Amino acid sequence: MADPRDPATEMTRLLGIMAALRDPDTGCPWDIEQTFETIAPHSIEEAHEVEDAIQRKAWDELPGELGDLLLQVVFQAQIAKDAGMFDFADCAAAISDKLVFRHPHIFGTESRDKTAEQQVADWEAIKAAERAGKAERGTLDGVALGLPALTRAVKLQNRAARVGFDWPGPADVLEKITEETAELVEARDTLGPDQLEEEFGDLMFVMANLARHLKIDPELALRRANAKFTRRFRSIEAALAADGRRPEESDLTEMDRLWDAAKAAERA
Repeated sequence: MADPRDPATEMTRLLGIMAALRDPDTGCPWDIEQTFETIAPHSIEEAHEVEDAIQRKAWDELPGELGDLLLQVVFQAQIAKDAGMFDFADCAAAISDKLVFRHPHIFGTESRDKTAEQQVADWEAIKAAERAGKAERGTLDGVALGLPALTRAVKLQNRAARVGFDWPGPADVLEKITEETAELVEARDTLGPDQLEEEFGDLMFVMANLARHLKIDPELALRRANAKFTRRFRSIEAALAADGRRPEESDLTEMDRLWDAAKAAERA
């Protein structure tokens, strides 16, 4: 008898469950109604929950979160199979073929004796050949529209940098940030909401570029800033609760003082 934790056995079981849920006669009405478009947002959400578990080092939660993410792939593949387009095997074959093709130093005849920099260069050359095969001619073609905005900004900037369209270093980007900040202030005082949004977007785009030059992941940096804000604000709430109050029963001066106390406690 096969081990119940055997990967092939469990994958077959999951595919069977998904097929049953999507059965037009006996399946779950909600699952039957779903489309590529309705499921896509869930895929993004589940990917973020995987990342959240990793950031929190919640290793006991990670198998479940990865399972939720795997379900999204299985769900989309079943929708495609129902439509006669492709199935899960095609998805697995596509990524397997891609990995083999992109690692000729492992699965082919190329030498593994390469620097990390050379491997990155070879990887980009292979990806460029793949894009050419897809008739993606433009430098920016193939950067997914559905990526988080900061991540997509960095990917667009990396593509442009490959062909020489880039600032020489962080100092030049900082100068541009000063310029964009001044334009945002001017827009606030003289322009309408659409122009103000445009100027704010320009500033955010340059901030993403600064992160790239500093070798910082802006999405990760902002998530950590969010976590820090959440942690410190909860300290404010806890301090007020100890006095039988809520934040709305306090004022900015007191909450600033409690914020500074929470910050000092973290640094102690």
